[in-house]
Amino acid sequence: MNTLILNGSPRPQGDTAGLIGVVRESLRGEARVLNAYRCDISPCVDCRYCWENHGCAINDSMQEVYAYIQECDNILIASPIYFSELTGKLLDVAGRLQTYFCARHFRGVEPVPKPKKGAVILVGGGDGSMEKAYDTACALLRHMNCQEILGAVVSHNTNRQPAVQDMKATQGARGIAEFFNGG
Repeated sequence: MNTLILNGSPRPQGDTAGLIGVVRESLRGEARVLNAYRCDISPCVDCRYCWENHGCAINDSMQEVYAYIQECDNILIASPIYFSELTGKLLDVAGRLQTYFCARHFRGVEPVPKPKKGAVILVGGGDGSMEKAYDTACALLRHMNCQEILGAVVSHNTNRQPAVQDMKATQGARGIAEFFNGG
């Protein structure tokens, strides 16, 4: 079993990373973590190459991500919330999934034939809503052919309590591993 984890956090030891760690403790198989703040992936430049061609005209590390999306079984999107949305760097990476939308809607092909399971972890300490970020994450998961999506695991008090001390969030993170493991 292979799992792709898209980490939208700038903090390597932050709350998002802590909950990703909880998932990974119980997760079977291989897990690849793509850190949006430390990867060599450019944002989409709307060149429209993908309107008529397979893939993306930008030749960077996203090519490896596209290949892994094809073979993986599970995808986890994990991000802090900035102004009620996923982080900008994660959205930069996510913009490169435009090729999947174009494949379906302009070229009439299924870009990711293998169905997957998806899940979302959202953390934050502000006063914003998690709904917009969850909706965005689910749209991205659907474009990567996640046909089963688990409800969001949320820790929304991280300005007062680390996410790994939020019992509901850590239980939810363990639940993601169980869901991905087939439980």
